[in-house]
Amino acid sequence: MNDYKKQVEFLDWEYGMFFHFGIRPFYPGHVDWDNEDMPPEKFNPTQLDCEQWIRTAKAAGATYAILTTKHHDGFALWPSKYSNYSVAQTPWKDGKGDVVREFVDACRKYGLKVGLYYSPAQWGKYSIPFSNAKEYDEYFINQIGELLTNYGKIDYLWFDGNGSAGHEYDKERIVKEIDKMQPDILTFCDPEWSPGVRWVGNEDGYASLNNPLVVSSTDHSELATEEQILSKATFLPSECDCKIRATWFWDHNESSLKSVEELFGMYEMSVGHGSNFLINIGPDDRGLLPDADVKRILELAELIKENYGTPVPYTEPTKNGDSYTMDHAEYDRAVWWGNPKKEHLSNCVVIKEDLSSGQSVEEFSIYGYLPHYVNKKILLFRGKTIGHKVICKFSAMRASKYELVIDKHNGDYKIADIKAFYVK
Repeated sequence: MNDYKKQVEFLDWEYGMFFHFGIRPFYPGHVDWDNEDMPPEKFNPTQLDCEQWIRTAKAAGATYAILTTKHHDGFALWPSKYSNYSVAQTPWKDGKGDVVREFVDACRKYGLKVGLYYSPAQWGKYSIPFSNAKEYDEYFINQIGELLTNYGKIDYLWFDGNGSAGHEYDKERIVKEIDKMQPDILTFCDPEWSPGVRWVGNEDGYASLNNPLVVSSTDHSELATEEQILSKATFLPSECDCKIRATWFWDHNESSLKSVEELFGMYEMSVGHGSNFLINIGPDDRGLLPDADVKRILELAELIKENYGTPVPYTEPTKNGDSYTMDHAEYDRAVWWGNPKKEHLSNCVVIKEDLSSGQSVEEFSIYGYLPHYVNKKILLFRGKTIGHKVICKFSAMRASKYELVIDKHNGDYKIADIKAFYVK
């Protein structure tokens, strides 16, 4: 179902937007597993506009979007034949609406990759009772089948393992069925099902600076008390799922909206640490993204563009053994010493590793050469993995030259890109 090429391409997506939507916005104050019933009669997003969601995602810089088609409460955002708790049982569009269809169509219209989230678990009055595990698996496969056969090509299937600890799924059968329906799909799930994308281990939006792509263990659930040990070391890119407010679903909590500075830090420590950034905005009970959330995510887009849109002009890197150097394109010793200019400052180097043959760099150092004593260099940053991208920040300086030294690597490696920036 997944292969190495798709996983490397996934890292090129970099930035996705999550949309938690369903029955919950119509019952503010509810939380997961509270066992409070949420009758479908209240679901009626009279202004539902998935195009507004996706236009916002596109303007924010996202390349993919994910919709919660069914969360733990069991409510399906499409008219599922295998459930009596879906949009078909609501007053919205007289029970003839299909949020999944509108979402998928919007993604295709604006050129975003299509991701569908599905929670196998469910609770409450409207959950479907099953007498045995096989029957539960059948229901699971039937619903996934509707999602994967009725909406064209789906790029990304996102399984939530939360709440499934008490059920042993027939993973081989499930993977085989999914593979038949969508052979090119990428999955976020338990890697022992199908190696695809792994959870980074938190829902705060941060990846460690040391972020290997080949791992022997993973965190696989928010409720997990220990890492999951894999049967063998596996190539698994990570994704940082996080939320713009305190809750995944919309609620009356606009005061919990994160600042643009905090969101910018999350971006730098997810994408900038070789992971993907997946940020959630919950559409409200109108079926629209809240104005304040839209404003904030577009402020983040502007901040990213302002800081990482245009690099400080340095020459293309020159390789000499395990050392890469790049000179400032406008460097003139006399001018720099006597007439310092703010636009010559930089405080960040961004490095990309060519992953076509795997992740090889294990330790590296960045040196800055001084503006007047041009043969003198000082250590600015020391890191471990590079992977898809690593953002290396330090204090601002007028470096006449930067040098990247690969101190340790496992097999052949290739540096795909090095650029300097001034991050304000």
